[in-house]
Amino acid sequence: MNRRALLVAFVVGILGVFLLLLYQRRFELEASGGEKIKLLIAVKRVERGKPITDEAISVREVPLAYVDDRSIREVDKNKILGLRLGTTVKEQQLLLWTDLATGSDDRKELSSLVLPGYRAVSIRAARDDTSITLLRPGDYVDVIGVLGASNAEAKSAVVLLQRVLVLAMGSETSPDALDQRDNRNQAENLLTLSLTLSEAQIIALAAERGRLAVAVRHPDDQQKAGVTDINFDSLLDAKKRGEIKGVRAGSTAPVNITGGQ
Repeated sequence: MNRRALLVAFVVGILGVFLLLLYQRRFELEASGGEKIKLLIAVKRVERGKPITDEAISVREVPLAYVDDRSIREVDKNKILGLRLGTTVKEQQLLLWTDLATGSDDRKELSSLVLPGYRAVSIRAARDDTSITLLRPGDYVDVIGVLGASNAEAKSAVVLLQRVLVLAMGSETSPDALDQRDNRNQAENLLTLSLTLSEAQIIALAAERGRLAVAVRHPDDQQKAGVTDINFDSLLDAKKRGEIKGVRAGSTAPVNITGGQ
């Protein structure tokens, strides 16, 4: 009887250790962002227009929680070898499907740039938004809505979306085409963004209520800041409280605060 009890206790102990190790493994995976996915990276700088070679790429394991839908997985390596890049990829940077150039003249069909789960949505930015002239397909922007009544003091500036990919400028999907044709017409101010359906709804509503502007981001900046909506009255209140100093750091020029468009 004692031997049977000892055997049962031994089996239960082994099962307990196994379950503990299984739980520990699961906890570690969740804490680190999930199972690791093998993604392709550039081991050296590859210039725009150059073909992708086996020597120029390698594999990096990234937790699933941090994997972008645009990232190219190791299993797709043979699909991209020999293809040219539509944008320069730096050393140790992840390769993205949107980095690839397709077609003999690098002009990409818009539908081929839209990733599963996303939509191509065109917006017309404010005419006085001069940053539009410097944008290229492949850049990232934040979208700001200036919303409210016709009275400037009743309007508010709302950060609608952050780190949105630009798919096209005007009718061009290739950065080279913009340089060659100088197709950066201020009168158009039309850019096409890669958005989810819910983001497209936000943009559609905001466009009905006011005008849109964009702020260009650094391509490596992944952060999405928590931003408070700003209106004209809050600017004046902040100015009175001294929260807005009137002079930018490192500058001797005062900051102008106006309510006009």
